[in-house]
Amino acid sequence: MNEVKITIDGTTINVPSNITIMEAANMMDIYIPRLCFLKDINETSACRICVVEVEGVPSLQNSCTVKVKDGMVVKTKTKRIRNSIINNLELLAANHHFECWRCTRERNCEFLNLLRKYNIANEMGEDDNYKRKDQVLNITDSMIINSFKCLNCGRCISACKKYSGLEILNFNNRGFNTYIGPASNHNMDDSGCIYCGKCIQSCPVGALQEMDNTDQVLELLEDKEYYTVAQVAPAVRVALGEEFGFEIGTNVERKTYQALSLLGFDDITDTNFAADVTILEEGTELIERLKKAKNNEDVALPLFTSCSPGWIRYIETYYPEFIGNLSTCKSPQQMQGALIKHYYSKKIGIDKDKIRVVAIMPCIAKKHEANLPNMEVNGMRDVDYVLTTRELARLIKRCNIDFPRLKDYFPNSALAEYTGAGVIFGATGGVMEAALRTVKEIMEKKESKVVDLNELRSVEDNIKEATIKINDKEALVAVVHGATNFPKMLKKIRENPGKYLFVEFMACIGGCVNGGGQPIVQAHIQDSINVSKLRADALHKIDEFKEIRKSHKNPEVENLYLEFLKKPGSKVAHRLLHTQYNKIDIYSK
Repeated sequence: MNEVKITIDGTTINVPSNITIMEAANMMDIYIPRLCFLKDINETSACRICVVEVEGVPSLQNSCTVKVKDGMVVKTKTKRIRNSIINNLELLAANHHFECWRCTRERNCEFLNLLRKYNIANEMGEDDNYKRKDQVLNITDSMIINSFKCLNCGRCISACKKYSGLEILNFNNRGFNTYIGPASNHNMDDSGCIYCGKCIQSCPVGALQEMDNTDQVLELLEDKEYYTVAQVAPAVRVALGEEFGFEIGTNVERKTYQALSLLGFDDITDTNFAADVTILEEGTELIERLKKAKNNEDVALPLFTSCSPGWIRYIETYYPEFIGNLSTCKSPQQMQGALIKHYYSKKIGIDKDKIRVVAIMPCIAKKHEANLPNMEVNGMRDVDYVLTTRELARLIKRCNIDFPRLKDYFPNSALAEYTGAGVIFGATGGVMEAALRTVKEIMEKKESKVVDLNELRSVEDNIKEATIKINDKEALVAVVHGATNFPKMLKKIRENPGKYLFVEFMACIGGCVNGGGQPIVQAHIQDSINVSKLRADALHKIDEFKEIRKSHKNPEVENLYLEFLKKPGSKVAHRLLHTQYNKIDIYSK
């Protein structure tokens, strides 16, 4: 790679010739403010906040897109630059609806940080003669788009295209009346959106946010008529701490349990328990399909596994011909809810009608999943409310709980016990790896050493394959994460019938650790840190140190089958823990 010599703010350095001024400044630990810029996602120079002076060039230059040149002399801190940034921020502020005290991004807003940094006076916005844009709202049970807070930076549009490949969001109208949303402001629920939440995580403000259910959960906790039971997803424990100043990837599982106890939950369980149950149900399903295939019966293979409702929405909407390949197992969230109400209620002596289940999830699509008509048993909802990791953090702060100072706590519920296999559900490849640990042992009818399938753990490779040996026969399995990669994998399957045994799909890059409900990491931090890897590594460390690392060895899961379900795939198991999926038509309402 050729190098060039440039000078920034009086310091000279040799840098690669193909990088931008902003990247060069980052190498020198010189911070250039930015707003619309999101590395490798949105690099459009739309906001004009990252401007710099380049010697010999009359106009200010956008540092995020202008490449370095040999001998270039750059200034980043002049009065001209500052005035330009202030002018642009004032124009953006004039059209922004400020309700920071109740905004979900108040403590993590890139725009607000800039307004404070440059001491912006919002004179235009407070002038009664200044015409504001009309508000455009798009509300679903998972998310909200609010044009009153939108800066039209385009980061959400680019993220939707990059991460999902669906291009649901775009600019509507022109000029002053431009707003972002699906075509013709069609409802998000009917637009083909899979609720991966990448748009929310990419937004620098609160223009896109999850549907906030914290008030309803607070009311539920105060209503002593009901026995409230929490369940915590695997990925939450390695991300929640970020909202309280912990390093990315810190495991705060025990503090999370304690916080839930202090919030007033009557009982605390762990979704990892249901993840272990999922492995037995899904493993049995795979084995049954293999038996049918061996007998030349008509059966859909490979079996598709996932705990991602975004993936389910994707297949139902865009590739319904593959619905038959989906495992009929509900997700661990829904299984846990059903087990709490129909099994655990008997163990603790509480009427199931008096139990309410609140799921703490890393995903906004889980809200939509919990509301689906088929996620109930005999008219009783599996899960009553879903809070994202971010919502739980806000709830903890609202209740004045000093999270960093909390003592460790572990609940005594039988449905809080889990194995190492259960916890890795939160990382890409984890569902596959956990399933194979059990399927291999059941099919070979002997205990085997836990084999860590490191080739399935990479967060860099979007499609990963591994060969697993069962009964001296080799089988090919695959893992794909990031919805934009789904068509590639489905094309491989279509063109190579019989090649794959088992395929895991996750809508989010990195899996649930990078779910749309996880803490939002600001753009300049994402530039230099692989957030998904740090969180995933933390889950794999929990697995590594667990005494029991195979789902079917969980003693409380064994009790569940002995006392209630009888065996994996039983009639009662199918009634509570399995479901069916159907084609979704978009733009049909």
